[in-house]
Amino acid sequence: QVQLVESGGGLVQAGDSLRLSCTASGRTFSMDAMGWFRQAPGKEREFVAVIRWSGIASYADPLKGRFTISRDNAKNTVYLQMNSVKPEDTAVYYCASHPSSTQLRNGFVDYWGQGTQVTVSS
Repeated sequence: QVQLVESGGGLVQAGDSLRLSCTASGRTFSMDAMGWFRQAPGKEREFVAVIRWSGIASYADPLKGRFTISRDNAKNTVYLQMNSVKPEDTAVYYCASHPSSTQLRNGFVDYWGQGTQVTVSS
């Protein structure tokens, strides 16, 4: 059974840093693109970042410079480092995978995690 399990969410203050993790199980994801999406209350789910198996990453333009995605293929784990967080970063953050980074960025996802809540207080 394939599973993506996120962790690391919580309540933080504006300006803090937070690192989310997503560990995959059930098969190896080392050749897949892995990414993060988020969904704020009352809003649609939106793309955050994606990383190819090679380590090449891309980001939603508004988040460049504050968020960093990385992966450890040996651990089947992808990370999202969030720096200088803002109240508008409050959302449920979802991990996702797809063989193609382009497809994943456009919302075509093979597997989703269950999500982890990030709440940023002002």
